[in-house]
Amino acid sequence: MSDFVTLNENREFRRVYNRGESYVSPALVVYFKETHAGFCRLGITAGKKIGTAVLRNRAKRVVREAYKALLPNFNKSVDMVIVARKKAAFVK
Repeated sequence: MSDFVTLNENREFRRVYNRGESYVSPALVVYFKETHAGFCRLGITAGKKIGTAVLRNRAKRVVREAYKALLPNFNKSVDMVIVARKKAAFVK
């Protein structure tokens, strides 16, 4: 069982993409939208440009662990979609 709530449906991802804000870095693109739910939800995507399934899954694991470490610092409820880029799989 995970320690946080995840975004599961395509419409939830689209809502964050279309109505939220975004920040870009070499390893990640972060989209987020404030909500009134009282808790944070996370969606992680990793496209085929990253490489094989092994690299995509590693990138998602790295992002998930970083999110878990930072979750106590969030003081607002947000829906967040993190798009992993190729460099995310190699972050230590």
